[in-house]
Amino acid sequence: MNELRIKAKELLEKGDINLFIGYEEGSRSPRPVFISSSENVEKLVFNDKCTGNLAVYLTRKDLVKGKKVGISASYYALKSIVQLFAENQLKEEDLKIIGLSAEGKIIEFNAIDEIKQYLENAPLPEKKDDEELIKQLDAMSVNERWQFWTDELSKCFKCYACRAACPMGYCTKCIVEVNCPQGIQPWAATVSNMEWQINRVMHMAGRCSDCGSCGTACPLDIPIHILTHKMAELVKENFGDQDGDGNV
Repeated sequence: MNELRIKAKELLEKGDINLFIGYEEGSRSPRPVFISSSENVEKLVFNDKCTGNLAVYLTRKDLVKGKKVGISASYYALKSIVQLFAENQLKEEDLKIIGLSAEGKIIEFNAIDEIKQYLENAPLPEKKDDEELIKQLDAMSVNERWQFWTDELSKCFKCYACRAACPMGYCTKCIVEVNCPQGIQPWAATVSNMEWQINRVMHMAGRCSDCGSCGTACPLDIPIHILTHKMAELVKENFGDQDGDGNV
């Protein structure tokens, strides 16, 4: 990881960036770290365990407003960055993006088109547990699937961690915060929980990177990322592949 640390230090010392968003060692797995001084670049790590989608921080104005930002981006963070550019949420001149190849090599991207080209050929990260659950769900009848999701979503107490973890959840006011009229009931109940998740998933249609951060963030381990994944499958099946420019 010395190559990454050298690059981050160089960018900070030259003034090309004011903040570097990356990973540092955590107690169980790598966690986000925000570095504004070249003296702290030794904290940085970047390996195949760094799967969290750091792109979520790129639209947090309290963190990045007025700053030039560097970021170490996993495969799914790169996908999210492409979509955020397509939605005019990022500017190339304010962002330095560093990726990690399947061979563990550091890649510096100088333009959004370079990221798109890389993603076309990069291998898809394995998600064995998710693939197994999807197979089980696909094998169920409609009634069985309905009961599965009814049971799972009835656990939800609307902490909205799933929303906070999603890079595409950058709206200044979410539908769950609208109360004139009240779009979704604010209290936890099976029906209103389903309404919330249906709305969340529909807002992700054609935009989701399939990173799974929403499911990872859930404190109750509800596999809500699978709902988002299945929506992406339906979008692809009915409207074709996403073209990388925010359209399907």
